Amino acid sequence: MTTSPRPQVLLLPGLLCDEWVWRAQADALAQLADVTIADFSDHDDLTEMAQASLALVDGQTTVDVVGHSMGGRVALEIWRIAPRRVRSLVLLDTGVHGVQSGEAESRQVLLDLSATRGMSALADAWLPPMVGADRRTDAALMDGLRAMVMRATPRQHRRQIHALLTRPDATSLLATITVPTLVVVGRHDEWSPVAQHEEIAAAIASARLEIIEDVGHMTTVEQPDAISALLDGWLKDPRVRAV
Repeated sequence: MTTSPRPQVLLLPGLLCDEWVWRAQADALAQLADVTIADFSDHDDLTEMAQASLALVDGQTTVDVVGHSMGGRVALEIWRIAPRRVRSLVLLDTGVHGVQSGEAESRQVLLDLSATRGMSALADAWLPPMVGADRRTDAALMDGLRAMVMRATPRQHRRQIHALLTRPDATSLLATITVPTLVVVGRHDEWSPVAQHEEIAAAIASARLEIIEDVGHMTTVEQPDAISALLDGWLKDPRVRAV
């Protein structure tokens, strides 16, 4: 496996998210790296998502894999199936645990909502807890998130929820990670809290934990400049460049 003269960065979005959540980071990194944003709208399995993502980039180069939320789980699946393809990992606002008690039922409530009342009703119910409390009155942010959810469909929602409800428990995978790893979480992430990320970082040899202040789960769009600067610095980190 060779390393490209320019870093190859693969950005993996979360549930019901598309390239919009990575727009600022893709633009910021364009001078430094070749950036590819995956699309999970047609997949209902994390392994399929991982395979499709890897197919987007040159198979002879190593890749900096950056995943947010569900995309973080896909990033871990990429490590599981193709560790030699991974130069570094960045895991943002994500989790490693298997399906929890009551999770299928709570997700079914939202599935029923999107199926019967549409994506607009789902956006109204789902989005506010995904951002920090202080950001819920930010019209530009919430309008952008809402427009993104409206670009998705109930069928896409159902497929991605299936992927999440059939996910493996990745806890034991963490100890196998040997590449530089950055773990990132919003201070006020209610869905994937700080303590969860502290445990993830502690389980990965030499992982680095970064907590982003004043944001919730949607860190890439709540604090786009902070995340962009963090990723820029990460790609320039001597540990990453040495791999």
